[in-house]
Amino acid sequence: LPERGGFSCSDETLNKLQEITRRSDLANFYYFPTDCPQREKNGWTADASLSAEHMILNLGVENSYREWHRNIRKAQNEEGQIPGIIPTCNWGYDTGPAWDHVLSELPYQVYKYRGEKDMIEDSAGSFLRYLHFITTRMNSDGLIDYGLGDWCQTGRQAGDHCAPRIFSSSVMAMDMAKKMAFLFGEVGMLPQQEFAASVAGKLRAAIRENLLDYGTMTAIGNCQTSQAMAIFYDIFEPGERAAAFQRLLQFIHESEDKMDVGVLGARVLFHVLAEFGYTELAISMIRGPEFPSYGHWLECGATSLWEDFFPGDAADSRNHHFWGDISHFFLRQLAGIRLNPKGDDVNRLDILPRFPESLTHAEGWHKAPAGRIVSSWVREEEIIRLDLELPEGMKGRILLEPGYTFADGFHTKPLASGSYRIEKR
Repeated sequence: LPERGGFSCSDETLNKLQEITRRSDLANFYYFPTDCPQREKNGWTADASLSAEHMILNLGVENSYREWHRNIRKAQNEEGQIPGIIPTCNWGYDTGPAWDHVLSELPYQVYKYRGEKDMIEDSAGSFLRYLHFITTRMNSDGLIDYGLGDWCQTGRQAGDHCAPRIFSSSVMAMDMAKKMAFLFGEVGMLPQQEFAASVAGKLRAAIRENLLDYGTMTAIGNCQTSQAMAIFYDIFEPGERAAAFQRLLQFIHESEDKMDVGVLGARVLFHVLAEFGYTELAISMIRGPEFPSYGHWLECGATSLWEDFFPGDAADSRNHHFWGDISHFFLRQLAGIRLNPKGDDVNRLDILPRFPESLTHAEGWHKAPAGRIVSSWVREEEIIRLDLELPEGMKGRILLEPGYTFADGFHTKPLASGSYRIEKR
């Protein structure tokens, strides 16, 4: 797998976490992503779906994804269901939408980051079969209530989680249908796009009708995972998001500003915090030395990502990759690399870095189809210098989060290579 991206910064704990994420990604990639290289060695589908975006940002995985996805489609049964491990011995067909999610996620990420449509076209029939299948699993309220749920919640045994399965499974099924609708549209399959969009819309409406408390803007479960997922996957309307985020902060503060999520919650939590201006809190939750955190793993001697978060070194497996989206967080939120922000143009790039006070420097790079992207910033006394190295033909914007401006007072500039002086206002 060729190197295609990387990250470094002034914080050695974050650098070490980037390193051990890369190690687990490579150790678990034997032609397709396995769950662990020392134990099961199975192609667990949720693991691959959760890791797809950070892997394709860091490594040239798309050819392997393309071949493994052929196997995924071959493993789909007559009803349209996907097994939880692939290849399978006809086992695992009831692991649920968070595992089935790989069916749409791999073609979506390959198209988003590499601009390649063949996986979409090859998967169209499987998408339709799955959409039909998931409509047969809806209950009388139009919701999905089966599967494994928010796996490996911090400090709990697998299967014991705060986010109700009916919520996480319904949301992940909705996201699958939404992405399938988008992908159908990108290859001109408009009737199929309409069908997928209708499934996504019905699931979202059912979630909003049955699983939200509008008095407090809280998703069912009253927990970090449910609340972060509801914000990230746009279950809340734009006018509801601010109040919903305050509820998320409340849940985090009740946990003493520490993680209390499983793998589904961790995939979205830190991004939600950064998007609402709480990057520093996200970093603290990731790097802190006390349980539960990634930094605690390092304190216990971890040299790869572990399977679960328990006090001390009681992890079931010490080499898993499905917690590795922190690398995506580093590249997207700290270095600010947002390739193809709308999903439909791989030659478009927005740069939106975050400047948490705990860091004095951050740098990320990614080799896009058009060429190498480098985004690097350094704090120099009262200013921040942002240096960009971009390929020819890339279009987009340089954006700054609230509280910062360029030296000329603007918050936005057209995308171009160069050095930029940024001031805190």
